[in-house]
Amino acid sequence: MDIASLSTALSMTSVSNDIGAIMLSKQLDTVETMGDSMIKLMEQSVTPHLGGNVDISI
Repeated sequence: MDIASLSTALSMTSVSNDIGAIMLSKQLDTVETMGDSMIKLMEQSVTPHLGGNVDISI
């Protein structure tokens, strides 16, 4: 293996690692958002009567 191809291979590995880290970061953000949504949903289930009735007076 010559130096040029070794350099190219190492460069591609670095780019691949960078892309993997970015994808992991995005996935962690998504999981955090889903967790926040789950917490809000669970908080609403504690008081199920909220939002069940609408009082309208004209």
